[in-house]
Amino acid sequence: MSDDSQLLCILEAMLFAASEPLTEATMASRLPEGTDVPALLDELSGHYANRGVHLVRVGSKWALRTAPDVALALRLETEVPRKLSQAALETLAIIAYHQPVTRAEIEEIRGKSLSRGTLDTLLEAGWVRPKGRRRTPGRPVTWGTSDEFLDQFGLESVEDLPGIEELKASGLIDQSPAITAYARLSTDARRALGIEDTMSEASTDEEAEESNEYAEGENEGPSSVEEEL
Repeated sequence: MSDDSQLLCILEAMLFAASEPLTEATMASRLPEGTDVPALLDELSGHYANRGVHLVRVGSKWALRTAPDVALALRLETEVPRKLSQAALETLAIIAYHQPVTRAEIEEIRGKSLSRGTLDTLLEAGWVRPKGRRRTPGRPVTWGTSDEFLDQFGLESVEDLPGIEELKASGLIDQSPAITAYARLSTDARRALGIEDTMSEASTDEEAEESNEYAEGENEGPSSVEEEL
């Protein structure tokens, strides 16, 4: 191997192993004195011109980077599990089993105020959506599950959720309303949510903080619900 080829290999390895772009001065300090670093970089750049990796200039530094025309093929789609708080999981279960349901009804079933951000979390996940407004004073918004919720838990419709007989058989029917609603989500559903069977309680701050969002007109009373928004 000629001296120039050896120097080119060293330079290539140097760039490959670097965790960040290198300056010409840094590369020169690791090569024999008098090495023409710009000439080597130019030769190496030509070598990589039609490859999946390119030698690129980053400001005053140099680095090996994925070629733009193949970058899309290397993109990875990673599914990040959503981990819900106890409050959010209970709220989701209550909405699933009691829809259409208002915010105040959710709080009544849980026996706790609905903390700020709980509905936002479920909305962001795409599992709940506004279903309409009650025809009562204040016209409170009602909530229900979405098609994304059904798809997430492998259901064709909400009728496929576990029924009362299944709850009786599991011994969960006598628990508090919120825990009963939570229990109605199957083990597979909880696993899909990234929630272990033993959940830590939501923080005191989360439970205590009242949300002003969606609060307009959350007055209760039996009545019909208007058409979907």
